[in-house]
Order: sequence, then structure tokens, then C-alpha cells
Amino acid sequence: MTLWFVFALMTVAAIFAVLWPLGRGGRAASQDLEGQGSETAVYKDQLAEIERDLASGLIAAPEAEAARVEIGRRLLAAAGAEQASAGRSNVTWRRAAAVLALVGLPLVAIGVYAPLGSPRLHDAPLAERSRAPNMAQSLENLVTQVEQHLEKNPTDGRGWNVLAPVLERLGRYDDAVRAYRNVLTYSGENAERHSDLGEALSAAAGGVVTAEAKGEFERALALNAEEPKANYFLGLAAEQDGRKDDAAKIWRTLLAKAPADAPWRPLVASSLVRVGGSAVPALSDETLAAAKDLSEGDRGAMVRGMVERLATRLKQNGDDVDGWLRLVRAYLVMGERDKAKAALSDARQAVANDSDRLRQLNEGLKNMGLDG
Repeated sequence: MTLWFVFALMTVAAIFAVLWPLGRGGRAASQDLEGQGSETAVYKDQLAEIERDLASGLIAAPEAEAARVEIGRRLLAAAGAEQASAGRSNVTWRRAAAVLALVGLPLVAIGVYAPLGSPRLHDAPLAERSRAPNMAQSLENLVTQVEQHLEKNPTDGRGWNVLAPVLERLGRYDDAVRAYRNVLTYSGENAERHSDLGEALSAAAGGVVTAEAKGEFERALALNAEEPKANYFLGLAAEQDGRKDDAAKIWRTLLAKAPADAPWRPLVASSLVRVGGSAVPALSDETLAAAKDLSEGDRGAMVRGMVERLATRLKQNGDDVDGWLRLVRAYLVMGERDKAKAALSDARQAVANDSDRLRQLNEGLKNMGLDG
């Protein structure tokens, strides 16, 4: 009820704002009419002309006085008639404007508010207001729209490429498999698309790398031997078949060639630890080549020396979060959990004053299966 009272006050204020200049405008208009080129102006000119004639001696004083009286009488009559006419016109116009303001403004306000407003709608926090459009048009609705588009345009490879990962994220794995197949059909083959299809097939099978999925990963490697997703899942397939050494070899090689900032490094490293891998991730190609000619004991000594050098470097410069993660991972791989815990403690102390690096460190530890 209070809301409607406020609306009424606002309407009255708006009407007053409209009517106030109308009243002032009416008076100003009446004053302006006196100076316009009407009948009264003619009589005023005649009076001025009589005065000039009298001053120049063209007319006698008695005649001038008589003429002034007559013209004055006509001037008064004409002025009265024009004022009455103008007054009636102004009054009519002001009344029409007042009625329009009194009736029209509320009607227009109600007409606009009725379809858009809701007086019973409670206030919403700013965060919820910003999410409202997203909530109104959910991801499922967007997916439905894309699916409807693809029903009419089934050869739109780009559309299938957009839809497929969304379907997989929503857990609609069978539909995602179909979408990825269409991507390959209508957009052509490449290693990444075969890997995506293999991942969807594995997800549809509950995380098991089936023979069909394995075939897709092998096709991906035939197109690009460095494709990381295909290599990872082929290692996972080896682990699921009980071939842990083969899985460790695949993942160790993958880590050795991976960029230091690759987002999937922690996942592969934790998988390597799970199967009992025995080499430190992120070895260079030159180091791997040199290690091939060494005995197992010499290779272990070389790896341990690299780990010690990494630990020494991190003590001097503790800002390298990825280096700390590699060090912790290396100690875990070598079975030295006490050193891994000590390195973890040193890492947290080194980046304690940098919230971004601390968050990055904790996320990396969680991906390794440790408490972040």
C-alpha cells in the first residue's frame, strides 16, 4: 500500500510540473497580444499621428481633442474584444492541457508499468540481479537452441564442435560421442578431434578406456605423436590392463616433453606416482638421451643429483611454484615422503606472502592427491 501511495505522490508532482508553466504561459501570452499587429495597434498609430499633426500645425487643438476622444473610444472597444477572445482561447487550451496531464500521465504510467513492473516483487541482492539473465536462460536452454539449429543444419561442423564439449560437461556422454563423430565427419580429421572422441567414449564407459576409445587415441597419435590427451589415455589404458610399467613409461615420456606450465602436468604426474614411476618429471630431451646409456644405479644417481640441485635453487629463489611442485613430486616418486613433506612446508613458507602463488601451490598439491 505504501508503494502505491508513493506512486500517487510522484504522479501529483509530475502533473504539477506540467501545469505550473501552463499557468505562467497564459499570462505571458495575454501580455504579448497587446503588442502584436492587431486592430488596437492601428488605433495607437492613429493617436500618435494626431499628436504629430497637432505639433506641426496641420490640425487645430479642438479637432485634435475630438479625434483623440473618438479614437480612444474605439481603441478601448477593440482592446476589450481582443482580450476576451484571447482569454477564451487561452483558457480553452490550458483546460485541455490540464485534462491531458491529469488523465494522460497516470494512464501512460500504468500502461508502461503493468507489463514490466511488479509491486509485490521483493528486492534482490546485487549478485542475484547480475545472475538473473543467466538463470533465465540456462545452459540447457542454450543447448536446446543449438540442437534445434543442428537439426535444420546437420552438416554444420562448427556447430557440432561447439555443442560436443558442452554435452560432455553436462554428463550427456552418448550425445557427446555422436556430436564428436559429426565433428570428424563435417569438419575433417585431426589429432585433437580423435582424442576428444576417445575421451567421450571413455567417459560413456564409466572411465574405462574401451577398445573403441583406444582406437581413436591411436588414430590421434598417427596424426600427431605429441598429442598429450591421446598419450595420457593410452597410458591409462595400459594401467587398466595391468601394464603399469608401460603406463609409467608413457607418462614419464609425456612429462619429459611437456611445457613447464602445461595445465595437465599435475594430473599426469600424480598418475605416474600411482603406478610407481621412478623418474623425475620434466627432464629435457638431452638428459633423457644421456640417461639411456647409463646403468640403473648411475641413472638413479643422476636423477638424485638433479633433485638436489633443484632443491638448492629453490632455497635461493622460492618464487618458482612449479619448481616446488616438481620437487615434492620427485621426492614422492623416489619414496622419500619425509623430504616431500619438508619441501611442501618450505614451499608454503616461501610463498606465504603471495596469495596468487599460494593458491597455485595448493591447487597443484590437490591435483597430486595431497592436502592443499
